[in-house]
Amino acid sequence: MKKTIIAIASVVGLSISGAALAQDLDFATLDADASGGVSFEELQVALPDITEDEFASYDADASGELSEEELAAVAGADAGADAMSVEGEADAEAPVAQ
Repeated sequence: MKKTIIAIASVVGLSISGAALAQDLDFATLDADASGGVSFEELQVALPDITEDEFASYDADASGELSEEELAAVAGADAGADAMSVEGEADAEAPVAQ
């Protein structure tokens, strides 16, 4: 029972953090210089752990900045990563049927 409660609390906590991150990835807020695109440096404000390679993988048109659509892909990918880690944690906590 205790493991179940911990697993549920973890899922809820990670879901909330994913939603908070999506809010942090507001295009107008991140585009600090109002250039019409979000640079690597601007994105690092919200995602300090993002690498230049990750940024480049989202910059589909290789412009050096993310458009609103490209930024939406970053938010979707990060939410997907949160969900995958939650599923993995839940699976690790689940009892094995015998």
